Parts: sequence; structure tokens; C-alpha cells
Amino acid sequence: MFDIICVTNRILCREPFLTRMERLAAARPAAVILREKDLPEAEYRALAAQVLALCRKTGVSCILHSFAGAAKELDCPALHLPLPLLRTLPPEDRARFSVLGASCHSEAEAEEAEALGATCITAGHVFDTDCKKGVPGRGLEFLRRVCESVSIPVYAIGGIGKENLSAVAACGAAGACVMSGAMTCADPAAYLAELRGASK
Repeated sequence: MFDIICVTNRILCREPFLTRMERLAAARPAAVILREKDLPEAEYRALAAQVLALCRKTGVSCILHSFAGAAKELDCPALHLPLPLLRTLPPEDRARFSVLGASCHSEAEAEEAEALGATCITAGHVFDTDCKKGVPGRGLEFLRRVCESVSIPVYAIGGIGKENLSAVAACGAAGACVMSGAMTCADPAAYLAELRGASK
């Protein structure tokens, strides 16, 4: 099965962010990564408590991002970190998360993340994306090499859409992360259904 994971960016939303999250959770993606890296930790923790509650209502996994302390306080079992933060996370903290993701941009980084206890990684950015304006995507061959370099699931990120999902799946990725579409689409359920169909 090819998983679709939604990554948040509340600045892109055209409706109240919690309304978008409620609709997105109801559409049941494989998981939601609450990214919101611009927030101070206290504000992030308050927002995360609300989003976790929405996701738990529908049984959708909510993966917190960057703030290990907030994840521990909220008893959230899933955390995603940039690789530099994973490097500094104490082993006892790594062990407490059943899902521990890391953002990787090369085979070497993917291998390091796995050695540090990551249970999955995101690999990107694969295609050109407005989120990384002026920086070319690393391409499908990059994704294929990363997938072959580790034994944990790899999720492609960056410029992912219905037009390239089947190619991403063919590289061996376990799934893909989407942000802009998830935050701006008119109908989250229809959007996710279209992506799931395109990945086959």
C-alpha cells in the first residue's frame, strides 16, 4: 500500500487552520505531520494539543515536528525531526517514540538516520516546488538510490502531485508527503482519493 502523508503549513490555508485540519483528518490520510516550524515551542504545543485531539477522533496518526519536548508532554508517540535535531536527541528519548522520522537529502543522511534509530525518513525535495524556489529538485534517481540504501520506509517529499505519484511509487517509496495541495484543495476527501488512485 502506498501512503499519502499530509504536511501542514497553516499560512497556506484559505480557511481557519483547525477547520482545515478537521476536514483533512476526516479524509483519513495515512498520517498528518504538524510542521509549523515558525512557531515558538509554547505556541506549537498549544496548537499540537488541538490537532492531536482532531486526529484522534478519526484515528489518523498525528506526527509532531521538531519539538521533542512538546511531543513528550502531550504523550504523542510520533515525532519527525530534521537530521541535525535527531543527532542531538538522547537515545532514551529516541526509544520512547514508536514513529521517529527524519528529513534526509542524500543516501548518506538516510543511512545515518536509520543508524540513529529513525523508523522512517522523508527524502527530498524530489521535484521542483514553490516551497524551495530556485532550488532544482533532486529527481527520481536520487529517490531510488535513497530507497535502496535503507531498510526503513522512505516517503518522497517536494513537488508531489497526481502526475508523478506512480513514478515515485516505482522508485520503491513507501509513500509520499503533500503540503500545498493538502492545505489549499477545495475538497480534502476528493483530493486524497485522487492521489491514492494516481499512485496505483
